[in-house]
Amino acid sequence: MSDLESDAMTDGGVVDETRFPRYRSAVESRAFRQFTANKLNIIGLVIVVTVLFGAVFAPVLTTYNPEKGDLFERLEPPSEEHLLGTDQLGRDVFARLLYGARISLGIAVTVVAITLVIGTAVGVTAGYAGGYVDEALMRFVDILLAFPGILLALVIAGILGPSLTNIMIALAVVGWTQYARVVRGSVLSVKEMEYVRAAQLMGVSRTRIVLKHIIPNVIAPVVVLGTMDMAYVILGTAGLSFLGLGAQPPTPEWGTMLASGRNYLQDAWWVVNFPGLAIMLVVLGFNLLGDGLRDILDPKDMGNMEDKGL
Repeated sequence: MSDLESDAMTDGGVVDETRFPRYRSAVESRAFRQFTANKLNIIGLVIVVTVLFGAVFAPVLTTYNPEKGDLFERLEPPSEEHLLGTDQLGRDVFARLLYGARISLGIAVTVVAITLVIGTAVGVTAGYAGGYVDEALMRFVDILLAFPGILLALVIAGILGPSLTNIMIALAVVGWTQYARVVRGSVLSVKEMEYVRAAQLMGVSRTRIVLKHIIPNVIAPVVVLGTMDMAYVILGTAGLSFLGLGAQPPTPEWGTMLASGRNYLQDAWWVVNFPGLAIMLVVLGFNLLGDGLRDILDPKDMGNMEDKGL
């Protein structure tokens, strides 16, 4: 136990609320230093923040309409007037990328939020209830996991029809299973802890134990998984849209931009390369950010951080 942990405890081994803020502040400070010590974490954070900034302030950063173009300016190379050139219909590629970021991030946040809630609920129920409930829920999860995720999403989106809403449904149906498995494993470990056993012996209701003791202690891996899942959803959305199952022209979605510009790859490289580069950078950014969050939220890494004096 570190000195700060000792300071936060009373003689009876109970956390002193008046000293706890100091301990918590010190832990957060060490975690921040560990996160910033890795340059890859900073790169990931910068990429994500830059994309978010571009999506939010798209109307300020460009005056071009992403869905309207000028045929007299079709396939113009990058210039001062059009920073990333124009596409086959004379639409500004930079404007379409900015507004496309809004669509991709919006879908990613919505899908991750839905899958996180469903997966966490199923994982907590299976892990805490155990027995037949656990067996039934996890066998259903295993059935879904037996199919390749992108293939199952492709089938579901194909059945529902091409639209962004149907893509979100398809990706949500596929994505919640991984949260359920991760949360269930964490719950199985946490529910054996002494403080959970003590709460059970004191007659605390199951609902209160789950909400007050279980969920707060399994949320860290869920946050990390959710951050990395943002990359998967963005990539999946672009892939399904590229196949014609997602956004339909003239919607400025990155996958649709790749699909509509692939016939001009030799004559106008910028029409395809810039949307592809945007997808690559965003996926890379969320993966690097997820790795950084995993490092600081993993209790074992926090222990190593103390040993190193960070």
